[in-house]
Amino acid sequence: MEKHNKIYVAGHVGMVGSAIVRKLKNEGFNNFVFRAIDELDLTDQAETKEFFEKEKPEYVFLAAAKVGGILANNTYRAQFIYENLQIQNNIIHSSYLTGVKKLLFLGSSCIYPKHAPQPMKEEYLLTGELEPTNEPYAIAKIAGIKMCQSYNLQYSTNYISVMPTNLYGPNDNFNLETSHVLPALIRKFHEAKVKNKPFVEIWGTGMPKREFIHVDDLAGACFYLMQNYNENEFLNIGMGEDISTKDLALLIKSVIGYDGELKFDSSKPDGTPRKLLDVSKLNSLGWKYSIPLKEGINTTYNWFLKNKA
Repeated sequence: MEKHNKIYVAGHVGMVGSAIVRKLKNEGFNNFVFRAIDELDLTDQAETKEFFEKEKPEYVFLAAAKVGGILANNTYRAQFIYENLQIQNNIIHSSYLTGVKKLLFLGSSCIYPKHAPQPMKEEYLLTGELEPTNEPYAIAKIAGIKMCQSYNLQYSTNYISVMPTNLYGPNDNFNLETSHVLPALIRKFHEAKVKNKPFVEIWGTGMPKREFIHVDDLAGACFYLMQNYNENEFLNIGMGEDISTKDLALLIKSVIGYDGELKFDSSKPDGTPRKLLDVSKLNSLGWKYSIPLKEGINTTYNWFLKNKA
């Protein structure tokens, strides 16, 4: 991927897409093609095909997706499987039709079985039942992996797939109904601090363990792999370290400076008991994360304070 190549970042205004654009610009790339959501409906096959035929991007980062936390995944099940399948089908197939040189597909660690051994290796895919609350989203992402691999095998394309762990950072979603756990906790603790609330209620028991990686680290990994990785097998992207939701809450509470109590609502679902990725393959290729969790939470909270309106 040379600096003059035309690059399409699908989902460029989202948390992941915007981080990839930042990384590319920092590396000196400037030949981009973008389309806002009201300019191009990626769930529409004809519109997507027309866009690719007109613009003919050479490299594609497929970061566009319908995403959300446990509540959104469980509530909008039909939308999550339909929209994600449509988006990735249209982009991957149009990339093939128009001769895209290389494509990177972004999946999610929820593709792994609910009770997969920890840490989760890439070969654990499709070895057990999925977590029921996000099964439609996970199935769509698994289909994306298999689609990339199948096009590589049948058409000799160069489409790679990566499975990031839980993400956070600038441009995250802080809507309490649709956000993931980390940004939701940032907003909850901030509002509790501002309103001087005596406690913050947190879904679940606080026992599940989760792994997080700053979105700028993810973008760095994606750029590195786009330049250095051409194999058919997908790769995990993460820190290789996890934390309980209780300890995460205490860490965010400390960063924000909230003095109240924590109350865990055990009637709400915990989701998967533990989700830790095995990132040994990625590390062996020469890439490792650089942003520690506390530092990342601090910069994310500062971004939230500047942009919360």
